[in-house]
Amino acid sequence: MITVLLVDDHTLVRTGYRLMLNAQPDITVVGEAADGLEALALCRELLPDVVIMDLHMPRLDGVAATERVTAELSRTKVLVLSTFDLDENVVAALRAGANGFLPKDVSPEELIEAVRTVHGGTAIVAPRLLLGLIRTHVRGERKRAALGGLTAREQEVLVLIGKGLSNAEIAAALDLSPSTVKNHVTALFAKIDARDRAQAVIVAYEQGLVRIGES
Repeated sequence: MITVLLVDDHTLVRTGYRLMLNAQPDITVVGEAADGLEALALCRELLPDVVIMDLHMPRLDGVAATERVTAELSRTKVLVLSTFDLDENVVAALRAGANGFLPKDVSPEELIEAVRTVHGGTAIVAPRLLLGLIRTHVRGERKRAALGGLTAREQEVLVLIGKGLSNAEIAAALDLSPSTVKNHVTALFAKIDARDRAQAVIVAYEQGLVRIGES
């Protein structure tokens, strides 16, 4: 059973999430919080598998709450939902350790699948929201130091991650074994200081390795 904590300052929103998630045989909502401080306290108490986190809340916002939750509770995954497609705070949430982000207008089916995906250890990024964020976030002078330590092969792997390929798909594209790809991914994540694939995607766009609309 996947345990979920709902964090949103609107009671109606939390009620809707709770009804759709509790209807699933493998998901149960164990608590609700109306702000980041309450969320942090409940995370410590309930140790949920997944936190569905709003960004804009009183007392402690979703970005700060995400950073504190992921720093203290490594097993708890955070899925950020935002009303604002171009909100740079979503990128900040990924930097803070969120395992994914979705716009709030996703379908119930997409939200349910996202909970299962992040619980399984895979980051999830809504392509529409990602492209909007990239257009806003990636501009001006790009950082150049992040890629300095990557080997040519690791940079190839990062490009394919940025295009949304799984490890298995990268292995097929580069004619490598899955275990070799996994080793490359682990090494490059350490070098670019990326916690997961979602953060690696952002780095790939920031560095100009992948362009908007490229596949």
